[in-house]
Amino acid sequence: MRTKIEFSSQGQKLAGLLETPDSTVRAYVLFAHCFTCGKDVAAASRISRFLVQHGFAVFRFDFTGLGNSDGDFANTNFSSNTEDLLSAATFLEENYEAPQLLIGHSLGGAAVLAMAAQLPKVKAVVTIGAPFEAGHVIHNFDAHLETIESKGCATVNLGAREFTIKKQFLDDLRNQTTEHIKHLNKALLVMHSPVDLTVEIADAEKIYKAAKHPKSFVSLDTADHLLSKSSDSEYVAQTISGWASRYIPAAKTSSPKLAKGHVMVAELDHKFQQEVFSDHHHWYADEPVQVGGKNSGPDPYEHLLAALGTCTAMTIRMYADRKKIPLEHVEVSLSHERNYLEDAGSAESKGLKMESLIRKVQLFGALSEPEKARLMEIADRCPVHRTLHNNPQVVTSLVDN
Repeated sequence: MRTKIEFSSQGQKLAGLLETPDSTVRAYVLFAHCFTCGKDVAAASRISRFLVQHGFAVFRFDFTGLGNSDGDFANTNFSSNTEDLLSAATFLEENYEAPQLLIGHSLGGAAVLAMAAQLPKVKAVVTIGAPFEAGHVIHNFDAHLETIESKGCATVNLGAREFTIKKQFLDDLRNQTTEHIKHLNKALLVMHSPVDLTVEIADAEKIYKAAKHPKSFVSLDTADHLLSKSSDSEYVAQTISGWASRYIPAAKTSSPKLAKGHVMVAELDHKFQQEVFSDHHHWYADEPVQVGGKNSGPDPYEHLLAALGTCTAMTIRMYADRKKIPLEHVEVSLSHERNYLEDAGSAESKGLKMESLIRKVQLFGALSEPEKARLMEIADRCPVHRTLHNNPQVVTSLVDN
């Protein structure tokens, strides 16, 4: 779910967007976008979307004077950006839940490093293509530095847009230090591309060396600074989700007590997404995105095929081990087909379809032809196969709440 939000920071109304999963929220994330970008920049949008699919609620916003937020960018600086982030974190804590994970892209990465220690409930911080020093961005104004110093401001083109940069902006950047990185007291993940042409990977090395453990580094290989490829953003989000699991455990699901052999299915998003419980396991069922689902789990027919396929492989393996047959590996591929009956001349069968479960078994190892034939006979003896061939009745009843 996407919720547009307004909150106050330093007397200005800032525009934000909170994206939440339909399932239980694992943790709230505060995302800081790159310099002069906005909350809707492609990388931020894609990373947020992928993290939401992994159970995170992600809050991103336009800094003062950018995007849909009020204020004049010319009067902002790095310090005011960190104040905006603190205001956003306070808003989340007062209205939803305190953020446990901070993510900063480019200068946004330097900003989350600068303010993270002020948020005791934050457990982990991620930087993506971040500079070691906030003053790194000054090089963007090299051609205008003399004018800014002498006249107090200059109009600068950044990313095909014009911004007014005042001397106070430069002075604030020059006054920033990096001491806070040593005293972060949070788990840190540094992500950077070795071919980043905007912020060199040497900056990532400096951040990593300055920080204390726990800390991790992940190379983004061929990614550009803005993560313009969707595949790079997805990789970043998947990596963050996996890494964060060490410091932010997934929310525990209240599982029903079920007897062995019993399964319970319960709606999750009141659409297609379902939770499935057995006596010791918990998983998901869903439909593909193209038909309105979230693709968070196998669809019902994939569950059916999986039941037949796993039972087949297990039954073959058990027989081969018991009979000392040199079977090295089994693979079973399955599909479900509906075909119109070919006997269209029959009035009874015209327009009807015949359903088939197509099962293909691969047996690996130094097997003789008789051994292969015997194992294929055994495949048809798997319990699920027999159940399907016994025309089982589905007995349905309504249970009072």
